[in-house]
Amino acid sequence: MSEPALPLVTGADVESAAALLAGVVRRTPLEHSRALAERVGGPVWLKCENLQRTGSFKIRGAYTRIARLTDVERAAGVVAASAGNHAQGVALAARELGAAATVFMPETAPLPKLAATRGYGATVHQLGDSLTEPLVAARQFADETGSVFIHPFDHPDVIAGQGTVGLEILEQCPDVATVVVCTGGGGLVAGIAAAVKATRPDVRVVAVQAAAAAAFPASLVAGVPVPLASMTTMADGIAVAAPGDLTLAHVAGLVDEVRTVTEAELSRALLFCLERAKLVVEPAGVAAVAAVLADPGAFAAPVVAVVSGGNIDPVLMMKVVQHGMAAAGRYQSLRVRVPDRPGSLAGLLRELAAVSANVLSVEHERTTAQLDLGEVEIAVVLETRGPDHAREVVAALQRVGYAVSDG
Repeated sequence: MSEPALPLVTGADVESAAALLAGVVRRTPLEHSRALAERVGGPVWLKCENLQRTGSFKIRGAYTRIARLTDVERAAGVVAASAGNHAQGVALAARELGAAATVFMPETAPLPKLAATRGYGATVHQLGDSLTEPLVAARQFADETGSVFIHPFDHPDVIAGQGTVGLEILEQCPDVATVVVCTGGGGLVAGIAAAVKATRPDVRVVAVQAAAAAAFPASLVAGVPVPLASMTTMADGIAVAAPGDLTLAHVAGLVDEVRTVTEAELSRALLFCLERAKLVVEPAGVAAVAAVLADPGAFAAPVVAVVSGGNIDPVLMMKVVQHGMAAAGRYQSLRVRVPDRPGSLAGLLRELAAVSANVLSVEHERTTAQLDLGEVEIAVVLETRGPDHAREVVAALQRVGYAVSDG
């Protein structure tokens, strides 16, 4: 780990933030995951910040930052830019501390996050397809009105507030060996690392980014924040184009490793949390779990994986669950050639029922050049019990003479 160029948040700073947040934030539960523990070979716990007020850890940093403003600064109001979770944290913290809040959000912000931010009393403006335009607008608003810009991650008070998650982990799991943290701009992992390393430097802290929005690897190599040219990920909460100077210094100085996870791994992890842990988690909030699922041997137990947020649009949840089932081999698309005569479809469906494959959709195709005269191709989408069952389905169809190909 390289020597940091900027002063880092200390354990004492995080302890001070914890005193400030007492009675404001929830001490979220640490839930044991037997399914993950079996894969890792030792205890694995989920730190459930999806059950925090506003549905994510963001209230911790936002409240700490706003509470430490002067009375004059709070009277001028606060302004933020966010895709959703930081927006809600700022809105609720401002309401509790008596400050007016203005939040700029992209047009693509999930509707539940938008509604919740307004519900907490903030004035919301939407513009642009990413955070770029809202960030510019928020800073301009601050310059024009005197409102205080509340950065989503790159401020010592925000980092200290987020670090209180780390203090709770040490109290709830004193023998923890590895802490795995979802990472976008780096405020959460910076704060957790500051808290944990202050008293337990032996604990390994691992940051996890979405592979399609991973700004830290190149930035760590360069030693300065390096913006990504583009980002495309379902994990909007960690889709941050570049870390801040301060969070980069913390990750360089305190975090042991940065790993990435694919979109398929995020989908599988979200489905895992829903089915096995009974937790509703957004794609960004499940990145740490995704990393453990993808490479369980890489994490020394006891492991704590931080589930950082649960604010997911129900429509997106349906899509991600379907994607996760496909990634887990539980959706199967096949194309089957059969004679073009009455009863052919019924015969195919009987064979599929015999091997317990659930048919989700069926389409006929009669006009492709690859078909012989008198043939029809049937495209079926099936729900299976997993990869082994999917192979069993294909083998059963082939045994009775069907020509089968992937759909």
